[in-house]
Amino acid sequence: MRFADIVGNGPVVKALAGMVDSGRVPHAVMLHENDGGGAFPLALAFLQYLYCSSRSGGDCCGVCPACNKISKLIHSDVHFVFPVVLSGSSASETSPSEPFLGDFRALALGNPRFSEHELYSALGFEGKNPVIAVAEANALLRSLSLHSLEGGYTSVVIYLPERMNAAASNKLLKMLEEPPAQTLFILITHAPERLLPTIVSRCQMFRVASPLVSAAASYDDGGVLASLMEALLSRDLSAALAAGDQMASLPSRESAKGFCRYAAEKFRRVFLVQQGLQQLAEGDSEAVAWAGRVNRQFPRKALEVLDRTVRRIDRNVNLKILFTDLVDRLYINI
Repeated sequence: MRFADIVGNGPVVKALAGMVDSGRVPHAVMLHENDGGGAFPLALAFLQYLYCSSRSGGDCCGVCPACNKISKLIHSDVHFVFPVVLSGSSASETSPSEPFLGDFRALALGNPRFSEHELYSALGFEGKNPVIAVAEANALLRSLSLHSLEGGYTSVVIYLPERMNAAASNKLLKMLEEPPAQTLFILITHAPERLLPTIVSRCQMFRVASPLVSAAASYDDGGVLASLMEALLSRDLSAALAAGDQMASLPSRESAKGFCRYAAEKFRRVFLVQQGLQQLAEGDSEAVAWAGRVNRQFPRKALEVLDRTVRRIDRNVNLKILFTDLVDRLYINI
């Protein structure tokens, strides 16, 4: 994963690259994303740039041994921690996530913007309550006590640190307070408010914007979204499905994703208006009008639906099926 592969988040990319270029890499970075918002590929691009032996032009080379290993998630000095369902003693010093690393790699390589639900589904944890337990922290402490195997940095990517139990949180805090030299922690969180404030305060925080909710480029949808919203608000499912057919007939998958980004930006503005922040809606009269007609949960639900649709467009799911499903979900939640 190279910085060139990252969609949007230019200021974050610039800041991360600048840390490496200046030799001032902090011991802990926190990437705050919406679920499935792209923090994991950003973390990989950061690591690849950090470890690359032939950086140039503000990006890694993508072909050196370090780049190759990180792109395959097999670099011996890069560790991944994620929530799992415990099967042994929580006091064990064996990493509970280690048996699931193969499935984790397969998911992350196939879909770097995976969601929390997709992770649990891939690991067989649906309907369960995965956690990051103290046994994970113990195993991590043992790994960090060893010297880097390939020289340079030892890095730890913790996906969903808010899933740590109290004992694991306290262990992590100790590591962040007294980090070994040339150790980098990257925490990817959906809910930093659920973490110990002392953990958050020891991290350099970046807000990672989903491509769906970053400012939409100028986009002419031909009035399709307005037609869809009028049908939804009128409870006319037939007309809404007809608008869905228009979306499915867009000329390419990229244009379909462009429509989703445009719609997501409109619904973000609806949310802002509903929160009393109309000045941030950029004078969008449609968003103002819709804000008074939809329930307050609708913008959030709509963004989740659109994000889900984009992920499935990337997986080559049939557009007719996708946009019919999108219409149905919006109709239910309007």
